[in-house]
Amino acid sequence: MALRWRISALVAAAACAVAAAVGVLVHEFSRNRELSQARESARVTLDRAAVTYTRTGEVQGSGAALDAPGLPGDLRDLVEQGHRGTEFTTGPAGPAMWAARPAGSRVLSVRVDLTTTMRDIGALDASIVVAGLITTAVVLPLGVLTAGRMSRRLRTAAGTARRIAAGDLDARIAAGPRPRDEIADISTAVDTMAGALQKRLLGEQRFTADVAHELRTPLMGLVTAAELLPEGEAAGYVRDRVRVLGTLVEELLEISRLDAGAEHADMSPCPVGPLVREVVARSGPATTVVGADETADTDGDTDGDTGAATVRTDSRRLERILTNLVVNAHRHGRAPVVVTVSGDDRTVTVRDHGPGYPRTLLDDGPQRFRTGARERGTGHGLGLTIALGQAHVIGATLEFGDAPGGGALATLRLPAVPPPAGADPAGPAER
Repeated sequence: MALRWRISALVAAAACAVAAAVGVLVHEFSRNRELSQARESARVTLDRAAVTYTRTGEVQGSGAALDAPGLPGDLRDLVEQGHRGTEFTTGPAGPAMWAARPAGSRVLSVRVDLTTTMRDIGALDASIVVAGLITTAVVLPLGVLTAGRMSRRLRTAAGTARRIAAGDLDARIAAGPRPRDEIADISTAVDTMAGALQKRLLGEQRFTADVAHELRTPLMGLVTAAELLPEGEAAGYVRDRVRVLGTLVEELLEISRLDAGAEHADMSPCPVGPLVREVVARSGPATTVVGADETADTDGDTDGDTGAATVRTDSRRLERILTNLVVNAHRHGRAPVVVTVSGDDRTVTVRDHGPGYPRTLLDDGPQRFRTGARERGTGHGLGLTIALGQAHVIGATLEFGDAPGGGALATLRLPAVPPPAGADPAGPAER
């Protein structure tokens, strides 16, 4: 049950409980007061009648009676024992208060009729019930309205928190200051947390971009110096390490641009099949391409019909995504690597037959500078970070999972409609 209706039900229950409690208290107070007054009146009348009976031997006109036939049995027994007392009865003659005392060998009694009094108390009870229903009818809508406002504010706060968790660090609840308002306090705390998180992430992004830019100058010197080295095993090793360092710097710069939202897609018609074949051709013979309705070969050949699907996307960024996925599959998985293209639902999958993605990647997404599992090999964890960021730029979705029968499976789904210009390219980091 939604919080709004829980609060409304609680308000209705509280209103009914208060009305019932007040009704019971008023009823008991009124009844006890009337009975007390009737008891006192009966006693006074009885005492006066006793004085008259003692003087004249008669009770006529005093309001009392001797050996009244309707006297309650318990009260008669009490008088016969030499005591005086009172008793409230409700019989065929109606409610009444009796008072009795000994009068020689006889019983002197007084009966005070309470029919009108009890009728008034019944009318009072009915009025209390009506007042309780009216109060509940008035309070319940107010409770529903108040609960609805609280529920909307909480839903707004929850929605903003989810947007922040999804990467929209500019999202804010922007609740106005309200003294002694816990919901406003929570909203302010969420906004403060989001601001602090945004500052920290922006600081890390600036640090990454600054480091990458600062490394370019000494890197160019290293490239020049490596080219001047005499040929030999040591020179080849130095040139290889310089190339690796250069690739790392370029990837860091690309990530910094993705983080800053500086990347924008250049949309144009792009045939998916030929682009996939071109990427696979550069990856080596251990990659297999199959169409949507075909079975993958595992002999290292490129076969199958990739179809003639044409989508409107950024072909350069799509090629970057597919290249990173295939390279990652070869580097961290095992052959054969199978690339499947489905022209109907615009889906491309890349599967290897290695140990699969680590659990941390499946749970939290790829993380930069983290490969996640020793059996997946070593690396910087930047390839899937870039692939995921570029997928956001072109409006595609990139998912990672375990393939049936073992191995890692990356699924790229291209959008039927390209994203609008200036779409947020931000995406989670990766292994």
